[in-house]
Amino acid sequence: MRLASFLIGGRASYGLVCDGGVVDLKRRLGDQVPDLRALLAGGIDGANDFARASADYSLDAVTWLPVIPNPTAIYCIGLNYRAHAEEVGRPAGEWPAVFLRLAASQIGHLQPIVRPLVSRQLDYEGELAVIIGRPARHVAAADALRHIAGYAVYNDASVRDWQRHSAQYTPGKNFPATGAFGPWLVSSEEVPDPSQLELITRLNGVVVQYAQLTELIFPIPEIVAYLSQFTRLEAGDVIITGTPSGVGSTRSPQLWLVPGDTIEVDIRGIGMLSNTIIDETPS
Repeated sequence: MRLASFLIGGRASYGLVCDGGVVDLKRRLGDQVPDLRALLAGGIDGANDFARASADYSLDAVTWLPVIPNPTAIYCIGLNYRAHAEEVGRPAGEWPAVFLRLAASQIGHLQPIVRPLVSRQLDYEGELAVIIGRPARHVAAADALRHIAGYAVYNDASVRDWQRHSAQYTPGKNFPATGAFGPWLVSSEEVPDPSQLELITRLNGVVVQYAQLTELIFPIPEIVAYLSQFTRLEAGDVIITGTPSGVGSTRSPQLWLVPGDTIEVDIRGIGMLSNTIIDETPS
């Protein structure tokens, strides 16, 4: 099952993605289930009744929103591939490195990532996103996958100089329109073992990152278990699991994103997220 959030005719909705297009679930389920986060909270099986419905819109007709436009929280895991930790000169820690991204910083598939006026150090970070389906508190790693609704693709684009203003990553990770999230959620029953996934990032068609999810220092079950020890994970919460080596800031010469670039993050079995780069317009 593939689920997505989108705009159609200026109206925000969500639905099932099928070969022929998109089935509008909000139109069918009404105001009691107003968005995809609410659908997950009520149980993803509620979408199964419409699995054989005819598409309401073609894929070209919708404007993609972030998969979950309004998560309660977006948890980002840093330095979770050993080769990436080495390339940035930071040792892997005993515990996951966790920081937060704001929902307002997100965009959807085919929407432009915006290079801010105050920096020219915009970098790509292809990542796998995990979407929580069932609340999780004090969950054991062995049980963690049961709490996952599905998986999506993320580009945790980073404004590097602002990221390094202090030991906290927050400023460089929260500029508007820098967190690309899409194109859709693939339900967890279609991905029984996320560690077998492969991630490829391409800049203007050239591969700049490649990794297998087996390379994660902290695998997905351990991340979910760890987060659930200090907070209650809610349906619709997003966990971004870390980026592999090959980021632009560590290359020689450095490889920054510039207007006109197209950046793609492709996770086989999940989907391909594509975004172009534009400059921020002065207000």
